[in-house]
Amino acid sequence: MTARGLLFSQMDPPPGEADEFDDWYEHEHIPARMELDGFTRAARYRGLDGGPAHLAVYELDDLDVLRTPAYVELKEKPSPRTARMLGTVASFTRYQCEQLSDTGDAQEAACLFAVAFAVPDAELDQFEDFYETEHVPLLMQVPGWSRVRRYAVVSGEGGSWNRLALHELRSTDALDSPEREAVGTAPKRSALAGRDWFKASGRWVYELISSRP
Repeated sequence: MTARGLLFSQMDPPPGEADEFDDWYEHEHIPARMELDGFTRAARYRGLDGGPAHLAVYELDDLDVLRTPAYVELKEKPSPRTARMLGTVASFTRYQCEQLSDTGDAQEAACLFAVAFAVPDAELDQFEDFYETEHVPLLMQVPGWSRVRRYAVVSGEGGSWNRLALHELRSTDALDSPEREAVGTAPKRSALAGRDWFKASGRWVYELISSRP
């Protein structure tokens, strides 16, 4: 079975053009993609902690969607407005990912906690074991923690990440709860916490702006 795909893209809107950026993204950029076969959902988020300030997440049937003639044409022949916007945004990232695991559908989450790692190949097995057998099960017991989806980063720009986790939260209160703090002292996590690559993980907190369909 082909793994479900994800397109994960962050950016900072052009200075002084936040309203124009929002209108373009909401009424042109996302709709053009959601008309294509294989794009199943899109969600926009606003940053709450650190940057980049904007995140768009596109759920795909699989990554082959990004190689179809329809998508390639859309990407390579952008509208004048799209070309101008993408030419003036900052802190741009774009990652193509394949799904590794999913704890299951959840109600629309108000917040997203995105975590990315650049795991050395030699330590991938240990990392996968930690995340799947300890970290995710413990997090799913934290009040307000709704869902965890994990991805392998297949290609991208903006960082050297090879693993991405999307944590859907009912509110940011879950991040500061005693239950979540206790997860941080679990044994398999403690065994990795001192590694330089673990400490250099990317972590971003976002609130949902909109989603479709």
